[in-house]
Amino acid sequence: MDGINRKVFYERDKKIGFVPSDFTSPDELYQNLVRTIRAYHPSTDLSIIEKAYKVANFAHKDQLRKSGEPYIIHPLCVAIILAELELDKETIVAGILHDVVEDTVLTVPEIAKEFGDEVALLVDGVTKLTQLNYSKDKVEIQAENLRKMFLAMAKDIRVILIKLADRLHNMRTMQYQSPVKQIEKSRETMDIYAPIAQRLGISKIKIELDDLSLQYLEPEVYKDLNEKIASRKEEREEFIAGIVEQVGTHIKDANIPAKIDGRVKHFFSIYKKMVNQNKTLDQIYDLFAVRIIVDTVKDCYAALGVIHEMYKPIPGRFKDYIAMPKPNMYQSLHTTLIGPNGQPFEIQIRTFEMHRTAEYGIAAHWKYKEGQDGKNTHDTEEAKLTWLRQILEWQRDLSDNKEFLSLLKNDLDLFSDSVYCFTPTGDVKNLPAGSNPIDFAYSIHSAVGNKMVGARVNGKLVTIDYVIQNGDRIEIITSQNSKGPSRDWLNIVKSTQAKNKINQWFKTELKEDNIIRGKELLIAYCKSKGIVMSEILKPEFMSTVMKKYGFRDWDSIYAAVGHGGLKEGQVINKLQEEHTKKNRKEMTDEKVLETMADVKFDKPAIVKSKGGIVVQGIHDVAVHFSKCCSPVPGDEIIGFVTRGRGVSVHRTDCINIINLPEEDRARLIGAEWNINEDKKNGELYTAEIKIYANNRNGVLLDVSRVFTEAKIDVTSMTVRTSKQGTATISVGFEIKGVEQLAYITSKLRAIESVIDIERTTG
Repeated sequence: MDGINRKVFYERDKKIGFVPSDFTSPDELYQNLVRTIRAYHPSTDLSIIEKAYKVANFAHKDQLRKSGEPYIIHPLCVAIILAELELDKETIVAGILHDVVEDTVLTVPEIAKEFGDEVALLVDGVTKLTQLNYSKDKVEIQAENLRKMFLAMAKDIRVILIKLADRLHNMRTMQYQSPVKQIEKSRETMDIYAPIAQRLGISKIKIELDDLSLQYLEPEVYKDLNEKIASRKEEREEFIAGIVEQVGTHIKDANIPAKIDGRVKHFFSIYKKMVNQNKTLDQIYDLFAVRIIVDTVKDCYAALGVIHEMYKPIPGRFKDYIAMPKPNMYQSLHTTLIGPNGQPFEIQIRTFEMHRTAEYGIAAHWKYKEGQDGKNTHDTEEAKLTWLRQILEWQRDLSDNKEFLSLLKNDLDLFSDSVYCFTPTGDVKNLPAGSNPIDFAYSIHSAVGNKMVGARVNGKLVTIDYVIQNGDRIEIITSQNSKGPSRDWLNIVKSTQAKNKINQWFKTELKEDNIIRGKELLIAYCKSKGIVMSEILKPEFMSTVMKKYGFRDWDSIYAAVGHGGLKEGQVINKLQEEHTKKNRKEMTDEKVLETMADVKFDKPAIVKSKGGIVVQGIHDVAVHFSKCCSPVPGDEIIGFVTRGRGVSVHRTDCINIINLPEEDRARLIGAEWNINEDKKNGELYTAEIKIYANNRNGVLLDVSRVFTEAKIDVTSMTVRTSKQGTATISVGFEIKGVEQLAYITSKLRAIESVIDIERTTG
């Protein structure tokens, strides 16, 4: 194992992972970094590390972190995390220097001059990623940033390793950030960085990122889990110790050299199990995992035989990731068993080398090695990064940033299970569980999927929705006379790759039809709402819409509406919003008073509604909320004097207000919220939203769970599904104001498959 005994590695591995507060000065941290490097580095020449420390320490002098510590503490901690992953000296040097270009006067050319082009390229790559803006409210910006991130990874995977170490230390010190920043960064970490760590196979980082994110995103859940697990700590430790002792005795009797330990699964894993299975902690039984580390693959299977003789295995819960490794290089045998008291537990069996790969992933294959010529060489396994190449292909294929982001999040899904099958020539294909022959066809090539007319599994003809089983041998039947994929295929395929390629076919082959259909849908929508399309279809308004949704020309907007990628209401509402901004007229109280002859006025007065509204200029007139747009405290509002029903209060972006005939605009009147009264009476207000999502099993349950966990009453919920597989969920619910609405919306946007969320505007 590159200069370190594998058993020694295992013992040392259990001890690493320091706490920065253990050290009182940058010099002590630097000495810890040196000790960590020398534990695995075959060379004792660390002069370049020392030089980087001195340069960074000088560059960051007088700079402090929010914790009050010297800023140099952060890059040193990042470097130690990289050293714990046993990375090469160039990566560690770049880790020490990763913030100097961003935060000090040093430049990339100066770094290249002092430390070489390789270090400079790494620092430059990390600096560009640091400058990205991950705003959750701006999907197109987030997607564009991710595109840049994956391009950086393709150039040198070490850039993302440094960025992961940087994010890990920032999450470890997140208590010094504001609550808003804590939630923003934790959501970003859980959505993007933890899945990337998982894809790279670095479970050490992935697990800690998940748990730290959960701590800030669901503080009550995290605290509850912590307390409940701690309350039965002795009982659980006793159970695990008993299993480890029993297993150890039998493995020793079988003459299999092994290291055996046990643990309670980490918090985030338990939390996801509770959410996915809709269970409480007491109802989750397989909280325990015992790990057996042996010398050889042969010993793995021998140990499995011993274990299955000792305990009764649970059917369907055995997985052989040694014969069929995961895409992120993970290898191990997993089996779930029934313990002595009927308590289920999991055993993982692997070799020391497999354990190292499971912990360090791609980092285990980017080892520093001393070549015979004395130069550094790097050993990477390009075949293990096929998923990254796939993402880069998507980047070339997809101009729609929303679609790219949706595909990416599905592909980075942490919890997707896999099924392994074979081509007629014996090649292994790894597909999501539940996949069918269509998924298999597109995993071979898009041309095979587009020309597919049938399939054989194990020599027998099957239907296209046949669910592939582990070990199936699949043959795809194609025909040159095929007219291409059916839209119905989008509803039955499981893999992101297949959905992407089918959508690409429809966009490319049927673009002209989609453009025509999109135009027709927009025209029909405008007619149904009484909107004059020529008034809003102006170049300056169209440009804003194209920029918002990430399209280069207006025909692409038409096509997107035509194939269901955009809703016609989204496009028209945005055009109207821009039109209103330009053409909104200011209405004075005097003008309103002069033109409303059917309303009796005294001198300007204030009228308060029960909901905490203040309307200026009218005496003794009823005030009520409009049902068309359901305003809540915090919204910009305006009053409209009705004939015989007093003043109705609308949001300023309400479609009915925006499209108000010119002769009625004089009836508009100023209105505002009475914040003090609203806080005092604690009233609830009805809000309505529309959620657009890719239809899947469980999406409605996920939406309902958000409202239940937030203790918000849902007053109405309707669902309709389009032929393209897009679900529109309309929800009415009661809240206190826009802050609560923003919280609910952010939670809903985090649900897998959710494409967009709109407030009802009329």
